[in-house]
Amino acid sequence: MPGFQLKQPQHRELSGGDLLAQCLKQLGVDTAFGIHGGHLDAFLMGCDHSGIRLVDTRHETVAVQAAEGYAKVKGKVGVCFVTANSGFSNSLPGLATAIADRSPIFVITSSPPLRDAETNCLQGFLDQVVVSKPLTKFSHRVTHPEEIPRLVSHAYRTANSGTPGPVMIDFPIEILFSPVRQESISWGSISSPQAYPPSPSPRAVTEALALWKAAKRPAIVISTGCRGAEASKSLLELAEATQTPIFQSMKGFGPLLLDHPLHAGLAGNLAKLPYVGKPRPDLIFMLGARTGMFMGGRSGIIIPERECKLIQIDIDGSEIGRSCHVDVGIVSDMTEALQSFNAAVKSDPFQTPEEWVELATSLKHTPSASDKDQKLINSKMHPYHALKAVLSALEPGCILSIDGGEAGSWTTDLLEVAQPSSSFFSAGYLGMLGNGFGYSLGAAVADPTRQIINIQGDGSAGFHFSELDTYARHKLNILTVVVNNYVWGMSIHGQELVYGDKNPARPVSTLSATTRYDVIAGGFGNESAMIDKLEDIEATVKRFSEVKGPACINLIVSDKPTHSGTVAMVSPTDDPNMIVVPYYDNIPRPYYK
Repeated sequence: MPGFQLKQPQHRELSGGDLLAQCLKQLGVDTAFGIHGGHLDAFLMGCDHSGIRLVDTRHETVAVQAAEGYAKVKGKVGVCFVTANSGFSNSLPGLATAIADRSPIFVITSSPPLRDAETNCLQGFLDQVVVSKPLTKFSHRVTHPEEIPRLVSHAYRTANSGTPGPVMIDFPIEILFSPVRQESISWGSISSPQAYPPSPSPRAVTEALALWKAAKRPAIVISTGCRGAEASKSLLELAEATQTPIFQSMKGFGPLLLDHPLHAGLAGNLAKLPYVGKPRPDLIFMLGARTGMFMGGRSGIIIPERECKLIQIDIDGSEIGRSCHVDVGIVSDMTEALQSFNAAVKSDPFQTPEEWVELATSLKHTPSASDKDQKLINSKMHPYHALKAVLSALEPGCILSIDGGEAGSWTTDLLEVAQPSSSFFSAGYLGMLGNGFGYSLGAAVADPTRQIINIQGDGSAGFHFSELDTYARHKLNILTVVVNNYVWGMSIHGQELVYGDKNPARPVSTLSATTRYDVIAGGFGNESAMIDKLEDIEATVKRFSEVKGPACINLIVSDKPTHSGTVAMVSPTDDPNMIVVPYYDNIPRPYYK
């Protein structure tokens, strides 16, 4: 096969597992996350022979989410492996987050021999292809080892083309262990270069620019669909040429330079304009940003649909106009689209009015209401002030993974204090807690030059805290901060807002005040400390940042303050004719009181 030289292992025949590993290596894979299972041994031996690094986790969900985190930072397909049925079942939450958040990952699993189908054999109950179909872009079972290159290259390209997402291939155990008939190998496109990505229609670019030129208050809003070095370079070129302020969805932050004069902070800042008596944007240019929960839902608080033109560019045509009227919709690769717009602006330049740029970029400097709050509440640290001290003590350029409910909300408020190179809202579109452990792991492996900050609430910390063992075994530069108030903050505060003080019941919303995350972290080989005083934070964070390996802070804070985001999501009202529906729009009573 031109461009692909098979490597014959010493002391054994070339097996399906070897061929699988060598195919992945040919496609550019250098790392795979997972947990050992005997079904996969032939593949794991092949990885060792091919020079693919194997990073073993303590839970399969985390392995899949580590592949996600790796993909987010590295900008290429993340690979993971899970063993048959039991391991595969644990991988399903990772597949669910990857399909929802458009993460390009490749999940490798195995199954019993094909001849043992429907015999109640070991780890053979689930049909893994059938189960994974709704959660993947492509799911398949290989039945001949010689077909591995064709199917692997197809799956890999499917994960990373068009709308990115997860793929899964099931390799029955005998396919991995069987010798390969090299003369019968179906190579497929294993050595072909990636196809050229789709570009925007010139007519669409012309229509969009006509709206942009006519606007007096345009704003660019970007999200995770606008990542990568080339896209970032082209984005800055376009923003600077047109002098248009750039806002970012809380879903993904970076890699835009935070100190750039056109950087206007989170898209949620646009919601402040009516409250300060200023006009709202009359055009929003959405780049790889989806409407929905991260853009104010259907409230119109961020995208004022009636008074604002909307241009939306996305690789997925089904996202354009999903919940808002769109004036110009463009299906395109983001870098290709930005380059087309840059070329058009060069030939017909224009710029945004300076007074709007000054107003838009000033919004991120609006003082937080929490700045005025007491730093201590009932002798415990206010979570806002505690996290502000943590983030202020970090060296600029970290990668920030934000997990938890209110712990994540307080952190998002303070995001720019940390001056991160990028950040993830780890709960994603599913709102799944605990993802941050895997995302932090994948990010640390993808970029070992940066410190990874893994923010957790004490609720989300309970899901995958044992991964601190993984961090220690692989000597990863991850600082885990558990924001610990002994309750499920968003849950208990939501109950308070809905049911008030007259009903003191707060079912299943409290946690243990005796749990010592710092002690557990120490047992896993992490440097650790419990902090309950503001004056101890800076020195501890700086000391742990110099540690060669992982560390953990058990940050004891008050459970009393309710984050404003919780209030906004619950939307409590005294109107007797409305039914409060927490986290969604309230609905009218079917009958009036």
